[in-house]
Amino acid sequence: MDMIGGMFKLLAPIAPFILTFIPLFVAVNAFGNLPLYLALTEGMKSETRHKIVLNSIIVASVIAVLFMFFGNLLLRLMGVTVPDFRIAGGALLLVLAVHLLLPGEDKRGKPSTDIGVFPLGTPLITGPAVLTTILILREAYGIIPTLVALALNMVFIWLVLWKADFFIKVLGKGGARAVAKVSDIFLAAIAVMMMRIGITEIVAVIMSMKK
Repeated sequence: MDMIGGMFKLLAPIAPFILTFIPLFVAVNAFGNLPLYLALTEGMKSETRHKIVLNSIIVASVIAVLFMFFGNLLLRLMGVTVPDFRIAGGALLLVLAVHLLLPGEDKRGKPSTDIGVFPLGTPLITGPAVLTTILILREAYGIIPTLVALALNMVFIWLVLWKADFFIKVLGKGGARAVAKVSDIFLAAIAVMMMRIGITEIVAVIMSMKK
């Protein structure tokens, strides 16, 4: 028992950092975003993909930090709720997924880093789940642990996406194309899920107001 108590005392100073890192790790979902990243960047050169990764991490980090400090104020001023974010982000993702899935000329492989801003930077990396989690963690554990946890998670997903070339080499061109097509369907499914959750949350609020 003394040994366990000593371990708890030893971990106490870093406990807030651990408790903020884990929820953000789940919300960011680095490995879950990897197939979607491969789908969106299929056929692009390595240099272009690396620029996209860098842009996506910068955009995701800036949005997350700004929301940490000004999120509550911004939501109150604009009258926008987190469910509104979910529905809007889901609708935009669904349009993109349908665009990629429709037959016709290949819509990928063009040397543009815009997808680093949307949809990778937001809402895939920093989406409604991350924004909500950040506000909750800041209230519970403070600014410093939340900032550190956010920085560590952004470094982690940067490493995962930066090493995507390895997965492309392992899969080969045919395998990467197959993953891309399946991931397009998952992208559409994620979009529908985001809208469904947003609508469900709004309905729940309306129902609670009627009681």
